[in-house]
Amino acid sequence: MRRPSEVHMDIIFLEPTFKERIWGGDKLKSFGYHLPFQHTGECWAISAHKNGESIVKNGPYQGKPLSIVYQNERHLFGNIQHDVFPLLIKILDAEDDLSVQVHPDDHYAKEVEHDLGKTECWYVLDAAPDAHIIYGHRAQTNEAFKKMIDEGKWDELLIKKHVKKGDFIYVPSKTIHALGKGLLILETQQSSDTTYRLYDYDRKDALGKTRELHIEKSIEVARIPHIEEKIDQKEEHFGSSKLITLIDNRFFKVMHLKTKDQLKIPHQHFTLVSVIDGFGKINGQKIKKGDHFIITTLTKMLDIEGRLECIMSSTH
Repeated sequence: MRRPSEVHMDIIFLEPTFKERIWGGDKLKSFGYHLPFQHTGECWAISAHKNGESIVKNGPYQGKPLSIVYQNERHLFGNIQHDVFPLLIKILDAEDDLSVQVHPDDHYAKEVEHDLGKTECWYVLDAAPDAHIIYGHRAQTNEAFKKMIDEGKWDELLIKKHVKKGDFIYVPSKTIHALGKGLLILETQQSSDTTYRLYDYDRKDALGKTRELHIEKSIEVARIPHIEEKIDQKEEHFGSSKLITLIDNRFFKVMHLKTKDQLKIPHQHFTLVSVIDGFGKINGQKIKKGDHFIITTLTKMLDIEGRLECIMSSTH
């Protein structure tokens, strides 16, 4: 009798789950999704996190959450030793400004939250002309950081950066950050849902309540002073197609693939794929904008056809 993973498990297609957010909008409709909320802020596209799991769409695990496949068929994922599926892929629609926040590193998150830390990165899918992010702060000491918070000097404290479509931003844990309004981004992150909210513009929800802040924990985990890490990118050409490695570190390897006709490349590890534009085929299976899937270690060669743009990621 064959194992379940030996039947139609070369590529695992996934059904995303959606999150209502006070700052969300309806731009995720552009991916062909039926949105469950008026303010849909997040599409958890590839997730095995307990707070929002992707559901398998094909094969013997159809209808089951991704975490079950990971638990039962670890060899599909290179027999990695992570206790939980290590990555989480989201698409975020920032119709309004997100709160200013910070995520802990693995050590702090494990001790305090019993979760992974959260290092992440963003690929900007679309941006309003005046779109910006908050990335880092100007305080040089803990005392100055606390003083500016106590005095509400947010404009002096926080660093704003203009961003545009196609930009890539690496956000290590402990970095003060926020998405500004008018941004649509694809986020690759550690599989964590631990966020400390430092500032939320004093806004209120439909019931007139402000959202919870986590100022003490934010101060505990924030990197002070702010340090911006440099990343090296690598570009490979395959005829008229190209593959750009946006980042490759101990947390994840993230790539941007653009194909114009046909491409064949070897495949060794497992790879998470989100189609962000176009349509075509991969190993004979049709794919289009808005599809999310995992290419398992059973697949040794990728045969890609069509005009496609994808964000791909893997972990060690």
